[in-house]
Amino acid sequence: TEKEETDPASSATVGDAVCPGRITPSPLSLQNVPCNERRCLGSVMFPKQMCAASEGPRPTEELLPLARDFINLYYHSMKRSESQAHLQRLQEVEQQIAETGTYQLLQAELIFGAKHAWRNASRCLGRIQWNKLQVFDARDCASAQEMFTSLCTHINYATNRGNLRSAITIFPNRIAGRGDFRVWNQQLIRYAGYAQPDGTILGDPANVDFTEVCIQYGWRPPRGRFDILPLLLQAPDEDPEIFPLPGELVLEVPICHPTLKWFKDLGLRWYALPAVANMLLEIGGLEFPAAPFSGWYVGCEIGMRNLCDSQRYNLLQEVAEQMGLDTQTTSSLWKDKAAVEMNVAILHSFQVTIVDHHAIADSFMKHLENEQRLRGGCPSDWVWLVPPISGSLSPVFHQELVNYQLSPLFRYQSDPWKTYIPKGTTVTRKKTFKEIAKAVKISAKLMGHVMAKRVKATILYASETGKSQAYALKLKQLFKGSFAPQVVCMDEYDVVSLEHETLVLVVTSTFGNGDPPENGEVTLSLAPPCPPHPARLLPLLSRFAVFGLGSRAYLHFCAFAHAVDTRLEELGGERILPMGEGDELCGQEESFRTWAMDVFKVATFLPAPLPNLEKQSLKHLPALPRTLWLSPPSGLTLVHKRNVVPSHILSVKNLQSPESSRSTILVQLQTGDQPELAYQPGDHVGIFPANNAELVDAILQRVEDPPPANEAVTVETLEAGESPKRLWVPSPRLPPCTLRQALTFFLDLTTPPSAQLLQILSTLAEDPAEREKLKRLGEDSLLYEEWKWFRCPTLEEVLEEFPSVPLPPSLLLTQLPLLKARYYSLSSAPSAHPGQMHLTVAVLNYHSQNGKGPLHFGVCSTWLSKLAPGEMVPVFVRGAPNFQLPQDPAAPCILVGPGTGIAPFRSFWQQRLHGLEAEGLPPGEMTLVFGCRSSRYDHIYKEEVQEAQQKGVLSRVLTCFSRDPDYPKTYVQDLLRLELPSYVHEVLCQRGGHMYVCGDVTMATGVLQTVQQILAKEGGMTLAEAGDKISELQVREEGKQPPSLTPALEAKRRQAALRCPGQGLTGGGPLGSQQMHQHHQIVGHLETVGSCPPSLQRWGLDQ
Repeated sequence: TEKEETDPASSATVGDAVCPGRITPSPLSLQNVPCNERRCLGSVMFPKQMCAASEGPRPTEELLPLARDFINLYYHSMKRSESQAHLQRLQEVEQQIAETGTYQLLQAELIFGAKHAWRNASRCLGRIQWNKLQVFDARDCASAQEMFTSLCTHINYATNRGNLRSAITIFPNRIAGRGDFRVWNQQLIRYAGYAQPDGTILGDPANVDFTEVCIQYGWRPPRGRFDILPLLLQAPDEDPEIFPLPGELVLEVPICHPTLKWFKDLGLRWYALPAVANMLLEIGGLEFPAAPFSGWYVGCEIGMRNLCDSQRYNLLQEVAEQMGLDTQTTSSLWKDKAAVEMNVAILHSFQVTIVDHHAIADSFMKHLENEQRLRGGCPSDWVWLVPPISGSLSPVFHQELVNYQLSPLFRYQSDPWKTYIPKGTTVTRKKTFKEIAKAVKISAKLMGHVMAKRVKATILYASETGKSQAYALKLKQLFKGSFAPQVVCMDEYDVVSLEHETLVLVVTSTFGNGDPPENGEVTLSLAPPCPPHPARLLPLLSRFAVFGLGSRAYLHFCAFAHAVDTRLEELGGERILPMGEGDELCGQEESFRTWAMDVFKVATFLPAPLPNLEKQSLKHLPALPRTLWLSPPSGLTLVHKRNVVPSHILSVKNLQSPESSRSTILVQLQTGDQPELAYQPGDHVGIFPANNAELVDAILQRVEDPPPANEAVTVETLEAGESPKRLWVPSPRLPPCTLRQALTFFLDLTTPPSAQLLQILSTLAEDPAEREKLKRLGEDSLLYEEWKWFRCPTLEEVLEEFPSVPLPPSLLLTQLPLLKARYYSLSSAPSAHPGQMHLTVAVLNYHSQNGKGPLHFGVCSTWLSKLAPGEMVPVFVRGAPNFQLPQDPAAPCILVGPGTGIAPFRSFWQQRLHGLEAEGLPPGEMTLVFGCRSSRYDHIYKEEVQEAQQKGVLSRVLTCFSRDPDYPKTYVQDLLRLELPSYVHEVLCQRGGHMYVCGDVTMATGVLQTVQQILAKEGGMTLAEAGDKISELQVREEGKQPPSLTPALEAKRRQAALRCPGQGLTGGGPLGSQQMHQHHQIVGHLETVGSCPPSLQRWGLDQ
């Protein structure tokens, strides 16, 4: 920085010099700074210019230019300056100010302003996260009780069970003639302080005065060392009210030390969530006196300032004496040593979100670099940004910084309790805590109803089963009133077009272990990289949003969607909404509807009533079918856009004992020499089953006025065109076929009907009680989820429960979901069985309603079990490049697969056996670890395994049983830990070997944890180091990368998979920082059954 440039106002117009304090001309509003030419107030805690005045809102002549500056900044940031929307919004704001003396921010503007206030906060070191701030709009709040409800929502969201998220809650702004909304607490969570008769302080000395205020307003303190203070909240022109925080809402962390065992005896603890509550937020001239915000701690804030400062808990000397340090002389550096150990204890104890001072300093330097490039400067208060420990070890210490203020911004304001005079002598006190029940309402005004020209919106989808496509089409219906939307499959999209898109919406599922669906593999890997030139200001694309479909039964929940979301951001896109996630196990449809409506609001700047996706009736469906009589086609390839080919049953054999109550079958398919069905050991096969004939008959009996049984029909939809005339257009959803064929081969009859379908059925029900119940199920998402998971009803069972509902054929053909493919690991090697495919299938059946309901059957497994030789099975191959034998046949392999998890390993030993017998290739070491319930009933492939071992293909076989009275209860992870620990370490860490895991999620998680523990023990590592070692194993072998993905995108996909909610095994978990992905693949092998209860594992690799 040029030394003479101490005034940032002048530095804004410095010639071509590049310096940390320079800001380029822009709509940013520069405020007065504390210092002048004769004095520096940089170390003053609350300089006058950083404190808000309390005499009321700004006069109109001051407000109007600030409002214009902010609106200009807002539209400039979106590259929409001088657009019709921009000019219209300016006119709106000017008119509001002229008529009322103030104006209201739209919700999108409020979010933008709050984020930029954080970005401009010169005393904050963690601003690199500024764009990830979650904004809760509480401007509709009218009372202290509603304030408390909103703040409880904030704390609960931000705490997030220890995975902290930054958030701000914004209450109504200051207006003339009305008092302010205020939070009297300095922080939402703080410990009380009590002055003792002997002059000492119990608790936090910084809060002694405010504690006394709380007591005066009716709080009854427990008088301990770490008592959470209540919230003291004030609505306009009312006395403040006191609200104790419920204990379950506040996450506290006990403090211990990794090596000093006496440390826990100090009885220290600290709360996880730092939430500043007493600062004023200013956006566009509007002032929000109540806008509490939260992030997460830097370790030294607790370890140095809160626990060691002499005016706080002042524990430094106590810790030093416990350490045995000489506290009589400063030259012993006892303060420094004790301070370091205190900070070590904090970082060790906080297994919640926290950051050390070195890491956050490095992140600030990156942020500073970014801001220099993007805005030409970054307001920075050196005194506050240099950490209170390590001094010159921090890069910020050596950085010359300029402090100035930009708007939007946060200001300090005086504590209200120091000057407030109560209205009367009685203080209102709230004694009970009520459930958080009030949803945040959107109160921003409607901006613009019709745009002169509709904006193009591209909706991309990728799916294995068609569900993502169905949601993409729903999104199109929502957007077509305000945009010109088009729906495109990812593999049909030209990625070069990204540069010219205005709005891109993506709906995608995730396959298996975080892989993309087949029709989504290529798109983003071919996208051009962002130009590295720092002056690039125009993004590759403008705005985007992503919704991921998945199931939390899988480790890599929505991982590919997260990878797409990250990649679009890297390409320069502006994320207009956080990525949405739909969990198949709970509320997927409701999650999508909520996300779709939110993204519509943000994309159109229309926080007004939206098209209602939930309350469609049959007569209001966007596409009503009519029937045409055509000849029937085969159809599956057209419907699913896959190269589906026929195979034929050779045999179906039960692998389990006839005495067993369960059944596992070996299905042998004749495929001939069809090139579409070429596969490798470890690949998967997709099968399109047929619905049970009895179930189809039951549905057909309920159809009113069906078409003739032997005539084909096709579906056409009534679409609105550019002219007022509406046209019948053929629907690509189903091919021409008979109604029976549609119900047998194309439509899903066993998955519980969606909430939307129940709403449609409610409009058809003739019985009022049934109509009301269907309506409630369709509208109440919690009630619907309980009903769905308890009953798991098929369509037939729903019609039995609601007998007054007539069933038009048009409803079946347009509203039932498509029948999905089921995926299985191939159990044969093509070299050993040319022209054949073998499958190992567990035949599923169960009773719903906690075992007391109707008997349900797995759609595909039951269908396969009843097929006779010669019958046709529609199939396609789904490659699994990450789960194949190593290229080096000498590389040792460990195969872990209990139950039907042995399926892909049968193809492995068959391949090795064929190589040995036909080509004389010596097999490498291959160890099989297998487990099942009973040796008598469930030991499938026992003879084949023994034969492979005798011939030297399987070098070692270990078997365990979990429910056999003749053997101790043992699982495969127990065998690894007890029988193979040194061998596992040797294979993975010394010999470049491979480990494959196939089975359900619970087992796989146990195996992965066991492997990490083995590596730690045998390799002399910590668990974290073992986790890092596993990370290396993921990418060690060349050639294991999916061929359609670039390494960079694959890395992003893997990172996304590891940070998804519900993953479990992350940095703080039992597996350290990563999971085994490449060599230690988890492969599902059981089918997905639509009506499967939550207690059963849901498989079939498409999430």
